[in-house]
Amino acid sequence: MNIKGTCISLTKDECGPIYVYQTKNNRILSFDGEIYQSCMKLNNVNGLNLGYTQAMMVGLLFVPHLKTATLLGLGAGSIAKYLLSNYPILTLHAVESRQAVADIAIKYFQLPQTKRCILHINDAIDYVSHPQVKSDIIFSDLYSSTGMELQQIQTTYLQDCKNALTDQGVLILNICHAQLELQQKLNALLDTEFKHRILSFTVDGGNTILFAFKNTIMPLTTTILNKKLQSLPENITHTIEHYAKLLLEK
Repeated sequence: MNIKGTCISLTKDECGPIYVYQTKNNRILSFDGEIYQSCMKLNNVNGLNLGYTQAMMVGLLFVPHLKTATLLGLGAGSIAKYLLSNYPILTLHAVESRQAVADIAIKYFQLPQTKRCILHINDAIDYVSHPQVKSDIIFSDLYSSTGMELQQIQTTYLQDCKNALTDQGVLILNICHAQLELQQKLNALLDTEFKHRILSFTVDGGNTILFAFKNTIMPLTTTILNKKLQSLPENITHTIEHYAKLLLEK
């Protein structure tokens, strides 16, 4: 995928280039000039524009009371902005290893600087082994220009994520372009660590969204789903409903 648009910013750090492109309607973050890392609609800066990020919000259906969240991998801050704008009592811990990426999220993608968004410039694997707080939900979305961060496929990382969750917490992983061998390894590790407390589906574009629960999975029936949808932001309820029904069918 070659990104069409005007490059309005090019920054380089020790990890490589960081591009910001702009089209008539969108602003795009990329690490290689070819693949979207994040995309923001200029007329909806707090919205979720990419399908896989919308699909990850299905995890919100399983959280009784969302008060604290952790985002491992900030990118342009799409998930962070969505959560902060729609959950006014939420405290979010956003972990990003590259200071330049965080700076660009603030300057070009309108990531708010607020006490409710605590930004950690740190390696996500290190951070989650000693988190500041336990979270109701953890989003793991760790990618670079070379692909998925392979340290996500480690027993210690999954254990640390589980320990960093509240009792009814859920870990959400975005898995994209993983080779079959790596996908099978991750599935085996998840099965060992979370046993039979895992749900998943594949979205358009090929991303697999995995939900791993610290303890029991909250039952999701059509009645419960409809009630939960009423409490979620309207702009993506259709997408959440679509993917939630995939889980109901399993």
